[in-house]
Amino acid sequence: MVLVAGLALAAGGAIFAVFVALVALGILHEWRRLVADLAPGGWPRGLWLIAGVVYIGFAASTLVGLRAHGWHGAAGVVLGVIAVDVGAYFAGRAIGGPKIAPRISPSKTWAGLGGAVVAVWLLLAVLVTLDFGRSFGNWPWEVDGFARAAWYAHLEQAALVGVFVAVIAQTGDFFESWMKRRAGVKDSGAWLPGHGGLFDRADGLVAVLFARGVADLVDVPSAGPGSHGLLSALGGMWQIFLRSHGSL
Repeated sequence: MVLVAGLALAAGGAIFAVFVALVALGILHEWRRLVADLAPGGWPRGLWLIAGVVYIGFAASTLVGLRAHGWHGAAGVVLGVIAVDVGAYFAGRAIGGPKIAPRISPSKTWAGLGGAVVAVWLLLAVLVTLDFGRSFGNWPWEVDGFARAAWYAHLEQAALVGVFVAVIAQTGDFFESWMKRRAGVKDSGAWLPGHGGLFDRADGLVAVLFARGVADLVDVPSAGPGSHGLLSALGGMWQIFLRSHGSL
């Protein structure tokens, strides 16, 4: 599945759009099955189904739109969510500690959330630093003045993005876990043997893409020199950090 997704992302265009559409339809199918168990019939179930179409469809269209402007945006969001999962898993296992919401997701800890934030920040910090070296021919610690100050500023924005992406991704995870508990099921589906359903794997990504789409919908400007705020940071997440030389 990962290989197919990578090939589709590299291909872009209609191939990527079709791939995303198929995955979105699979997630929506799992959503419909969960709703059938957690919501009574009639208009409550209808509202849940409409919400699923909006939530999943909007996230999918955001991902396709990002890829239409180059692979950087789509890859950046995906890598950010992967960093959240990896950081949360290892920090949660190594540190443990208090649970965030044990009744919804017993395995999620505050330490894991902190690890997720750090993981996203490290990912973006590495990208900023590599791009700095490629653009200027020197590493940030080899220069001084405005260039180094701008690098520090981007690292600070990376920390904000790390918090925002980690919180949104984990919120998406909690939301899907809550739906499964209400529906009385362990997994959203069985598309991926040993890993549950598509929604189980993409819950955090769907949430982050939805938030990114909302940021674009309300016309939040892409982050750049002088732009601040969490929505701004998310809206320009990859563009800031991979193309930081354009605003240094």
